[in-house]
Amino acid sequence: MRTCFVTGGTGFVGRNLIEELISDGWHVVALHRSTTKAEPLSALGVELRPGDVTDKESVLAALPSGVEAVFHVAANTSLWAGSHSAQYRTNVEGTRIVLEAALARKARRFIHTSSGAAWGLVDETITESTPSRAPDCPIRYCRTKWLAEQEVRKALAAGLDAVILNPSNVIGRYDYQGWSRMIRLVATGKLPGVPPGKGSFCGVRQVARAHIAAVERGRTGENYLLAGADASLQEMVSLIGKLLDKPVPRKPTPAWLLHVAGRTSDLVSRFTGREPPLTADAATLVCASTICSSDKAQRELRYEAISLQAMLEDCTRWLRDENLLFSRPG
Repeated sequence: MRTCFVTGGTGFVGRNLIEELISDGWHVVALHRSTTKAEPLSALGVELRPGDVTDKESVLAALPSGVEAVFHVAANTSLWAGSHSAQYRTNVEGTRIVLEAALARKARRFIHTSSGAAWGLVDETITESTPSRAPDCPIRYCRTKWLAEQEVRKALAAGLDAVILNPSNVIGRYDYQGWSRMIRLVATGKLPGVPPGKGSFCGVRQVARAHIAAVERGRTGENYLLAGADASLQEMVSLIGKLLDKPVPRKPTPAWLLHVAGRTSDLVSRFTGREPPLTADAATLVCASTICSSDKAQRELRYEAISLQAMLEDCTRWLRDENLLFSRPG
């Protein structure tokens, strides 16, 4: 039985990945912080080891020697200015710590979960050869994902066998904070408007399968973009409205209005200390048009691109099953 080590296993992509790994017969050792969130993993037979990616000693203690693969999925995806320092610690320093532990424990392969955001805001269709604009991107999350990849490059130079995966906008089950919010807002009739942006979307199960495929098929040091369904947010919301039989706005909200709302909310949050529903970075992101090509992943990893409707149906089914469609997750 092959053994792997997973960070971020209680999160959206991580939990889907672990289910796919278990289904394929892997023995999974998972780093975890929250005992409550880890309970579903324990029920699957996952070997749970306490720790935090920002704590070097706990990662070293948790990571077994000579594992077949390390899947580093843990990340802070916040788009709020108030989380910037914590985001850097997790995304950049945490990645460095896990990479150093993988080298020390002689892991055979390292699969790093990055993001299409590591290219920043690019007007053209992004491929793996497109120069990244993340270093100058106004969105902090994009910069930290790019910086994390630079840590992977350093570890490659030190002898680590690593592959980088770059999912675009992921949709599917176990999504408590991402695009599932759009579905819930439509379901409850609380969607205030539709951003004018456009993006590439990918199904979470297909993203998980690509991670596992990368262990055998991924080329050392290579990036693989995971996307497949390109759509405007207006098209996405229209699909959700049809799926739920709910009315939705017919025209996008002007970008300038979203930018003003985001900046205002950020200013207010400095006094409240709470992350607002719309931040300045989030407004910038949802007003942009960022399209990614997954041709390379489809060729080399046999990545499967599915329709946006199939992704939304999967996520909506899960929300219904968990009684979350008309309520906020606890």
